[in-house]
Amino acid sequence: MKQYKIAVAGTGYVGLVAGVCFAEKGHQVTCVDIDEKKVQKMKEGICPIYEEGLEELMKKNYKEGRLTYTTDYKTAYKQADAIFIGVGTPEKADGSADLSYVATVSRQIAETIEKDCLVVVKSTVPVGTNDKVEQFIKDSLEHDVKVEVASNPEFLSQGRAVKDTLQAKRIIIGTQSKKAEKMLMEIYEPFNLPIVSVDRRSAEMIKYASNDFLALKISYINDIANLCELVGANIEDVTKGMSYDDRIGEKFLNAGIGYGGSCFPKDTKALRYLAKQNGYNLKTIDAAVAVNESQKTKLYKKANERLITFNGLKVAVLGLAFKPGTDDLRESPAVDNINLLLEQGAKIYAYDPVAMENAKRKYQDKITFVNTPKEALTGANVCFIFTEWEEIKQIKPKEYKTLMKTPLVYDGRNIYNLAEMQKEGIEYYSIGRQSSK
Repeated sequence: MKQYKIAVAGTGYVGLVAGVCFAEKGHQVTCVDIDEKKVQKMKEGICPIYEEGLEELMKKNYKEGRLTYTTDYKTAYKQADAIFIGVGTPEKADGSADLSYVATVSRQIAETIEKDCLVVVKSTVPVGTNDKVEQFIKDSLEHDVKVEVASNPEFLSQGRAVKDTLQAKRIIIGTQSKKAEKMLMEIYEPFNLPIVSVDRRSAEMIKYASNDFLALKISYINDIANLCELVGANIEDVTKGMSYDDRIGEKFLNAGIGYGGSCFPKDTKALRYLAKQNGYNLKTIDAAVAVNESQKTKLYKKANERLITFNGLKVAVLGLAFKPGTDDLRESPAVDNINLLLEQGAKIYAYDPVAMENAKRKYQDKITFVNTPKEALTGANVCFIFTEWEEIKQIKPKEYKTLMKTPLVYDGRNIYNLAEMQKEGIEYYSIGRQSSK
């Protein structure tokens, strides 16, 4: 196996996971970030994000000398064989992707590299961005070197990012030359995974098309769930019947209060924006975005119809992260609902096994954070379940009855069996199923 000297720009979900996994597979990796405190913590073996298995691999590869962290991008980029760009591309107000971080790193690379280099964009970027990055770097070069840009989008899922990288279903590489393709093939050779090699623009589109298809699937089943409630069908029975068709499958068919996180919301809007810029309207993506926005607060609206007011009521909020396995609050349905509840004067008692530190920074003393679900439920007038953490799923139906002042539960993740909740005398509302009163 050929060992490459790799620099990775950015140590968020994309960059840090990629860098650590490259080191795990034998490459010499330097992760670059502008935040000195963050870099120092990583050197101490402290992972800046909650991601299962990542901190252990960080410590192992740092100790064995294959992985290091720095704010000195000049040294990191100067002699790198390949530089992977893994910085954020946040959503702008109009739905387009903000490429300013990608541009900054591209300029730094152009001004710094002193040998022929392959620049690989892992960040999710609109179709055609890699072309612009390559031209921008070539226009700004300080030394007489050759540079190529390749696309290598990530397909990691927060909460299982390490596994999704080391055991990926496929690796997508987009290149414009055999030389760039060969180098990326060699970098990924020790992963021993299927590699799909296409041109750059196709690679960029594969990323958006994949994420947006999954978002569309979630919104579709939530739309069907809403209709199930109106016509008396049970969404879980419906999806079970659907799942036996291998053209459909069983994944992403869990009805609930919508998707969140750093990818699906941003990527659906970015692709929709790109289409409009090219004179095309992606009607399916428009529908997915609209359904998801409405779905997030569906249970709040139900509760608002049931209760005369939230003012002064103790509201238990179970789950803050947008899904289990992560501490990420970005686009989390919990956030949308908490904001509405606070506007109504609710006294919120919130629990999440890993996301509370992020929530404390966001809400400070506006809500009360508790160490166990039972603390949140004790004396509560109403309960909302927003994340299907195992710690929350383990709460027995009878505990809602005994702990809450009023056993009124709104479950956005369909955790509980309707009959069991009804047997315990709990007024229980979920998604796509009949209410138990």
